[in-house]
Amino acid sequence: MASYIEPLARLINELSRLPGIGNRTAARLAYFLLETEQEQAMGLAHAIKEAREKVKLCPTCGDFADTDICPICNDMRRERSIICVVGDPRDVAAMERTGEYNGLYHVLHGTISPNDNRGPDDIRVKELLSRLDDGVAEVILATNPDLEGEATAMYIARLIKPLGIKVSRIAHGVPVGSDLQYADEVTLGRALAGRTQI
Repeated sequence: MASYIEPLARLINELSRLPGIGNRTAARLAYFLLETEQEQAMGLAHAIKEAREKVKLCPTCGDFADTDICPICNDMRRERSIICVVGDPRDVAAMERTGEYNGLYHVLHGTISPNDNRGPDDIRVKELLSRLDDGVAEVILATNPDLEGEATAMYIARLIKPLGIKVSRIAHGVPVGSDLQYADEVTLGRALAGRTQI
């Protein structure tokens, strides 16, 4: 980045560290921020600063919160006997957008991944097990359908099943609106295995 003046080069470098942002996109964003109204650029800077200062982890579920307990854990209308286990807070947001789930969540903040030297003690498995004394009847495992997500789900299921709590896995299959010819074998196999009667 020798062709950029130092403050611009630093901004491009910082933006390129964001996920999915390469150097060219970072440069476009940097130029946009410099060419936009001062108020808009400072609004973004303030929003980032405020989020970093105010957003913390809910001590119960591990989701993001701006209060002592997140709104979902604090909502007494939620079904408290079901916990949906997800990998990260983005998964909570995705599940909530469906409008189909009304239970509680538990965010692991990662998955078991020997390749990344991340084991069960590096994610929030112990915290999940400590929550199972509160009348929990079912744990839904909603980790991603990749190798790490599957390994994490199997590990957690082996820990919970002996406790007499129902353990289920979300179904994986063909996305709505897609063509079967473009689905891979694993996805089609999962869709067949998770079929339901109509």
